[in-house]
Amino acid sequence: MTPKLFTTLKTYSKAQFRADVFAGITVALVALPLSIAIAIASGAGPAEGIVTAIVAGFLISALGGSRVQIGGPTGAFIVVVAGVVATHGYDGLVTATFMAGIILLVAGAFHAGGLVRHVPEAVINGFTIGIAVIIATSQIPDLLGLTGTMPADFIAKIPAIWHALPVMTSSAFAIGLATMVLIVLFRRVAPRLPGLIVAVAITSAAVALFDLPVATIQSRFGDLPRSLPMPHLPDLSFERVRALLSSAVIIAFLAGVESLLSAMVADRMISGKHRSNAELLAQGAANLGSSLFGGLPATGAIARTATNVRAGGKTPVAGIVHALTILMILILAAPLAGYLAMPALAGLLLLTAWNMSEPHRWGSYLRAPRSDQVLLLITLLLTVLTDLTLAIGVGIALGLAMKLRHRGDKRVETDEDWTPRDR
Repeated sequence: MTPKLFTTLKTYSKAQFRADVFAGITVALVALPLSIAIAIASGAGPAEGIVTAIVAGFLISALGGSRVQIGGPTGAFIVVVAGVVATHGYDGLVTATFMAGIILLVAGAFHAGGLVRHVPEAVINGFTIGIAVIIATSQIPDLLGLTGTMPADFIAKIPAIWHALPVMTSSAFAIGLATMVLIVLFRRVAPRLPGLIVAVAITSAAVALFDLPVATIQSRFGDLPRSLPMPHLPDLSFERVRALLSSAVIIAFLAGVESLLSAMVADRMISGKHRSNAELLAQGAANLGSSLFGGLPATGAIARTATNVRAGGKTPVAGIVHALTILMILILAAPLAGYLAMPALAGLLLLTAWNMSEPHRWGSYLRAPRSDQVLLLITLLLTVLTDLTLAIGVGIALGLAMKLRHRGDKRVETDEDWTPRDR
């Protein structure tokens, strides 16, 4: 369970350092707007997203079992985080994140890293698409410049958005749409460019230059802090812990699964092999650290990890540089982040949700065995219409029951066939 950082430093070179620095800075410029947008969509403030990217991102790279894993807040957590904040307040989320960190440390200590292969892929695909649907609908109000509070429930939110359409702001919609077009354009024309931050910066600058009636981070949340907060222990009273235990288990489960999926994707990209139990321990330390600084739950981020690999990242030093770069931006340029336009961030998250749903794989889902199709659909519907706890519990139980029923059937997918994709 030795962290990969310690292994790679034994043969570290100047060439690797130069590659890691370039990759780390590139990933930081991608991670910054994503972390802010994810935090806001989760019901937190932009500062909490930045803090999570710095603290958790540093610990995941320093202690993790992958050479190139990048950690931080991810879209997979938006639904469960928003639910905890709505029910127990932000302080409750911090406590649940702390508890999830302890659960992950215990899981890593008991060598539970290999258990992720027993989670049916149809379940993962179902709740990932469900989360993408919820994220997308949650961003429509900001994309259209709608004002007022929207219902949290998916069923109630759709008619509420429809009835609010007559008061949409055309300038907000134009900024959000332009941001999405620019992001797609940069990905195709200049894939090595950190197109996310460039696109958001261009459209946000247009808002400031032309004084458009569009909400920004500063107008909605005020000035961002220019340093990390002081660490402190969350409320760990017996009643609080008991009330938040189920939320902590879900956070730990998502963090473990997402991080190991990301590490497996990275393995294929670099022809390497991660240490799953070290990765779980790192996720535990990262969530403990993030909660101590008042941050969000964190895990390995597949898109940012892939960006790191494509930018030339060689070792965990790239992830450490990514975290330190975001810290320097916080210290030196926090006021500039206040100009980021809310519709631009909404457009960014809409594209993130689209990519999470992996539309290029929908055809393969239709060709999958009927049992996998049913499992995916049930998990998706439960995720969207009820809550993630029920969706994951029912999905895994049904998946394992189906696997036991068809034991010995050669058509059934084996663990070796389980191939997570780059979400």
